[in-house]
Amino acid sequence: MPDADPLSNTPPADTPPTSSPIQTELRRVPSLVIVNTGNGKGKSTAAFGIALRALGRGWSVRVIQFLKSGEWKTGEEEMLTKLGVEWWSAGDGFTWDSTDMESSKQLAIAAWQSAAETLHAGTHQLLILDEVTYPMTWDWISTDEVVAAIANRTSTVNVVATGRDAPDALTDIADTVTTMADTKHAYRSGIAAKRGIDY
Repeated sequence: MPDADPLSNTPPADTPPTSSPIQTELRRVPSLVIVNTGNGKGKSTAAFGIALRALGRGWSVRVIQFLKSGEWKTGEEEMLTKLGVEWWSAGDGFTWDSTDMESSKQLAIAAWQSAAETLHAGTHQLLILDEVTYPMTWDWISTDEVVAAIANRTSTVNVVATGRDAPDALTDIADTVTTMADTKHAYRSGIAAKRGIDY
C-alpha cells in the first residue's frame, strides 16, 4: 500500500523523483474543510485562490471577513465580486483602532450567525471564513459552536477558514491544515503594504 503521506518519501530537492507519490486508493468526498493558519503572510490570499478555482468550476462562493471593514477596498474584493462572489466585510477594522470593542465583538457575532446560516442552507459550494480564528481565540464567538456548525454543515459546502492561532478543535476537524511560516516580511524592514500585492 502506498505511503499515506505522498511527501514523506520525497527525495532531496536536487534529485528528481523516480517514483510516483500518487496514492492508488483515493475516495471522493462531497466537501472539504481547509484551515490556513500560522503567523506568515498568505492565509487569505491562498483562500481567495481557491475561490477563483471554485468559480472556474461554476460554484457559488461566499466570503465573510470577520475583521476587515467594508470601507477597505481591496483588489481581491474588487475582482471576485465582479466574478460573482458574494462578499461581506463584516468587521470594523483593526482592533487597535476600535473605539468600541463591544461593538466590534457584536459585529463578529453577527458575522458568525450569518456564516452558520450559510453552512446550514447549502446554497453555496464554497464558504470562506476569513480571519475567523481571531474572534474564536478572543472568545467573541464560541469555538465549540463554530466547530460543530462546520462539522454538521450541509454536506456540499466546502469551507476555508483563515487566521492565526487556529484552535486545535478547528484543525482537528479540518481535512487540510496549512501553517504559513513568517520567515521574512517587508513590513519589518520599514516597507509599507503595497497596493496590488498586499491589498
